[in-house]
Amino acid sequence: MNSIELKSRAKINLSIDVLGKRQDGYHLVEMIMQTIDLSDVLRIKESDTEDIVIKSNSGDIPLDDNNIVYKAITLLREKFNINKGIEVFIEKNIPVAAGMAGGSSNAAAVLVGLNKVWDLGLSEKELQEIGLALGADVPFCISGGAALAQGIGEELTYIKGLSEDVIILICKPNLFVSTKDVYGGLDLNNIDNRPDNRYLIECLKNKDIKAVAENMVNVLEGVTSNMHSEISEIEKMMIDNNALGAMMSGSGPTVFGLFNNKEDALNAKKELMKKYEQVYLVNSSERGIEVNG
Repeated sequence: MNSIELKSRAKINLSIDVLGKRQDGYHLVEMIMQTIDLSDVLRIKESDTEDIVIKSNSGDIPLDDNNIVYKAITLLREKFNINKGIEVFIEKNIPVAAGMAGGSSNAAAVLVGLNKVWDLGLSEKELQEIGLALGADVPFCISGGAALAQGIGEELTYIKGLSEDVIILICKPNLFVSTKDVYGGLDLNNIDNRPDNRYLIECLKNKDIKAVAENMVNVLEGVTSNMHSEISEIEKMMIDNNALGAMMSGSGPTVFGLFNNKEDALNAKKELMKKYEQVYLVNSSERGIEVNG
């Protein structure tokens, strides 16, 4: 096999809590992540040279060694002493720098894809361990579904996620948010509203979507929405159109709303499209990276 095509899914956070900071600068988190059916497509093929070539339909991502995909290829080549050239085409559908792990998911797809192309025989767990060196979200993006993530995001406990009949409305305003700045602006000693993740897990198990929506908390949202008022404006628009709840994902600026009525979600989408370009109606997914065909 010298080529492969994979689906690389985005994620949202149903909660984020930040518990502290390690000596190395990484933050200790406890959060619930959920894969959604909004995905990029990666086409990976071996080439006759020894070069790594990245192409994309998007002008918003780097195509050199600053791309996490490039780093993922380099990591595997060095680890297994492989000098074959690789060409990757990234068809971008997930908004860039959106707090939805688009880059991490692309890196995860490369690990899964090259494991097959190069016949490395690595298990999902082994791929996750390798992926952690690229970023804390990569292990989760490989497996997908729903999980409680602890530590720096690498300790995963898989849980029952949102059922696929819940409608998720995603809106990414045209803003750039630096994750580093958001975490830097968080006052760890002054967080008054934290998520109750045990309770949220219970609600997900009981399919009590209303309770999930009403109890979602992202402690980073206060920081990001202080910088950008659009975040609370988008949430308000979703709630005004009968969203059960709305919240920012990751460090932002993407906002999502949960709906149990498609018509309400479509109305909210129509309203948001008057002002924003990147608005999507999606469902949850139980899978992370998926090989096409």
